[in-house]
Amino acid sequence: MPEIFESTNLAGIQLTNRLVRSATWEGLADEDGGVTSPLVQTYEQLADGGIGLIISSYLYVQPVGKQTPGQVGIYSDALLPGITRLATAVHERGGKIVGQIVHCGGQADSRTNGGLHPVAPSAVESPGYRETPQALSRMEIDEIVYSFADAARRLRDAGFDGVQLHGAHGYLLAQFLSPSRNVRTDEYGGDRSKRSRFCLDVYQAIRSAVGSGFPVLIKLNVDDFMEGSTTEQDSVFLATELAANGIDAIEVSGGTPGSGKLGPARPNIVQPEDEAYFLEQAKVIRSATGDLPLMLVGGLRSLDIMESVIDSGAADYLSMSRPLIREPDLPRRWLSGDRARAACVSCLGCFLPGHKGEGVRCVQKDKEA
Repeated sequence: MPEIFESTNLAGIQLTNRLVRSATWEGLADEDGGVTSPLVQTYEQLADGGIGLIISSYLYVQPVGKQTPGQVGIYSDALLPGITRLATAVHERGGKIVGQIVHCGGQADSRTNGGLHPVAPSAVESPGYRETPQALSRMEIDEIVYSFADAARRLRDAGFDGVQLHGAHGYLLAQFLSPSRNVRTDEYGGDRSKRSRFCLDVYQAIRSAVGSGFPVLIKLNVDDFMEGSTTEQDSVFLATELAANGIDAIEVSGGTPGSGKLGPARPNIVQPEDEAYFLEQAKVIRSATGDLPLMLVGGLRSLDIMESVIDSGAADYLSMSRPLIREPDLPRRWLSGDRARAACVSCLGCFLPGHKGEGVRCVQKDKEA
């Protein structure tokens, strides 16, 4: 049976284990989205901690697509030196890094993006967000597609090991797929084939920009858990199309900030049955895409559960976010023989300092200090 701490090859990326740092906002970039020394130190700690693959925080491809303070940008060649610095820091420590790129669409925030009004497939409010976005024109859609492709090219030029599209959690790619947030009547709206077109166009533009040898992954919402929004059937259609067109891996996720208790980052993961809360969705995607490499994120805290996921065949890689905020050296601890579950108590307090401009950090560790 596959083991967590075995070497694998993911689309040409040689990994030392099956553990992945899922993309996590750090809140440490400068005002223009540039890389800072504290941000580099965060990545150095992750690489030193023994994680098999680091997926960067969500890098915004256009200023209008920025959501949070301290979010890293990749919208300009002027940001390349900082992005290169991140990749170099990880590689010098023997790690691997994939850059996640995003346009936050209707979930962007004019308070953090310089006063730019959010845009989306349609002028439909995003649940939990204060601004109703402006509907994108056909020309603006083309511009965003090119912005994604340029961002992926910058990652390749900076020495990253691959790129991941953020197609989850209610951001722009996911907004196009959702029938409740995309009410367009042109070629980008209507049935699930048309609602999938934007994501497929972005993928094809990226593939053309970076070539066949640069891995392209996607983080995909399998279910929005919201009435009238994206369902498993929608996501299976898109996942199947992406697989047929050569996507290299899918990270399975679900929910949006408007999904209530069924959002992507759930609190109180304390019992084994609380863990791996997107496992059933991973099984659905596995059935649809065969042996395409899959990553599972969502409440993973203990090696026993992770081993059972791998043994079941539902996923090939195991993604974590909050546990690595608390313990960036968690993989190394587990590898040493200490199998105690992650120390993260799933309180969601780690993101509060980030919204204050202080950077994301574990507030439980603050209390213990």
